[in-house]
Amino acid sequence: MALTDLLLMGRNSDPSSERGVSCDGQLPEPSDPNLVERAIAARAKLGDRAMILGHHYQRDEVIQFADITGDSFKLAQAAADNPQAELIIFCGVHFMAESADILTGPNQKVILPDLAAGCSMADMAALNQVNAAWVYFEKLGIAKQTVPITYMNSTAAIKSFTGENGGAVCTSSNAERAMKWAFEKGEKVFFLPDQHLGRNTAVLKLGLSLDECVVWNPWKPSGGLSDEQIKNAKVILWRGHCSVHGRFSIENVHDVRAKLPGVQVLVHPECQHEVVAAADVVGSTEMIIRTVENSPAGSKWAIGTELNLVQRLAKTHADKEIIFLDKTVCYCSTMNRIDLPHLVWAMETLLADASSGRIINQIKVDSATAAHARVALERMLALP
Repeated sequence: MALTDLLLMGRNSDPSSERGVSCDGQLPEPSDPNLVERAIAARAKLGDRAMILGHHYQRDEVIQFADITGDSFKLAQAAADNPQAELIIFCGVHFMAESADILTGPNQKVILPDLAAGCSMADMAALNQVNAAWVYFEKLGIAKQTVPITYMNSTAAIKSFTGENGGAVCTSSNAERAMKWAFEKGEKVFFLPDQHLGRNTAVLKLGLSLDECVVWNPWKPSGGLSDEQIKNAKVILWRGHCSVHGRFSIENVHDVRAKLPGVQVLVHPECQHEVVAAADVVGSTEMIIRTVENSPAGSKWAIGTELNLVQRLAKTHADKEIIFLDKTVCYCSTMNRIDLPHLVWAMETLLADASSGRIINQIKVDSATAAHARVALERMLALP
């Protein structure tokens, strides 16, 4: 799909025609010369009763209106720490808004400006498939010795499964601590949904071998594994990945080193194992930002993460040479669904409906799911 097509998707007079039913009113035209002014006016009228959260991978046109920017967990915590904000407008993707709803108070409402903003990785682990895998582990007699760990980039249902079965949530920055904790509790780790973060943590941080990590494919009988492979494995990885980070290749690393002498390769741990093993620096989104901020003028960086963030870092740190690790454009298509027209529509509709109390595009996790998911999140927060 061409970049221009991506940017124009869903901006018709009928917003449900291209992107699913994400709102029940007409979106502002992207070419509206008054769009920024409308956003400023709507934000001012909402005042302290609203809080706009902007994930690092969002477009600049959206980030400029964010009260707080950060990764998914930081933003969810920020919403919970700001109980006076009745309306939490989450400029991110669906699982992030779910986490915010789980952590915030009953008086707070979480709004996703476009309900079509999902996450392909999170969608790769469906609850019925995960439950089926767990039933198979029970059949093999390994479930009691297996501790599930789910990445923050998972649905509320998967977080709930993890909490209900003695496991915890992790972020890309504390995956090592979470996995060590799991091995203190059991003999095996069931890591969901990102196989690359799980493998990189197990092998590069905990010193396990690649042979001790197996991949469970939910589309194949018994996960595509023999019973012996499952029983002998230390880490059972779910067959999921990030569509952005998973595309970076070892060839990208070799090419950039050949073309730009002295460059340092900085990547996210959601990248493939051989890319992470060959990189100079590996870290979470927040760590990538800090690394660039703290690097000396004139340093050269090839960064393997979402393109909006890489472009923003290049603009902000013009004294350094910052390039995208891949030679082709790689925006997160679902993150990019949250654009300025959707943000303006959400704010103006919330203002128009204030008297009726109607909340558009609210993300609400049911109480039973939220309870177990909160347990898994609390276990993560309690990690040493």
